[in-house]
Amino acid sequence: MTPIELVNLAIEAREHSYSPYSNFAVGAALLTKSGKIYQGCNIENVSFTPTICAERTAFFKAVFDGEREFEAIAVVGGPAGKPVSDLCAPCGVCRQVMREFCSDDFKIYLSKGDG
Repeated sequence: MTPIELVNLAIEAREHSYSPYSNFAVGAALLTKSGKIYQGCNIENVSFTPTICAERTAFFKAVFDGEREFEAIAVVGGPAGKPVSDLCAPCGVCRQVMREFCSDDFKIYLSKGDG
């Protein structure tokens, strides 16, 4: 799986975002060391605290399936309904989840939608 393929899967995942309050849609594609891909999107709640980021959605799906070793993640985001045009980095909470499950060689790919 190339970084561009992983980014394209993150862009695809972004289409599933439920973000009516921020209007900011995020998608993620997580690659496990076994070669499986888990996609995630952000899912908001009006009170924002129970909102979950795309990265954590992907990680929690993978962990539920028994995955514990991860290779890379691609993350894209931006205004809902518009093409990705700027970088969208993981938040602090998502970085903590990555630190919990990932080794030092874990890769994070960000894209402006241009590859």
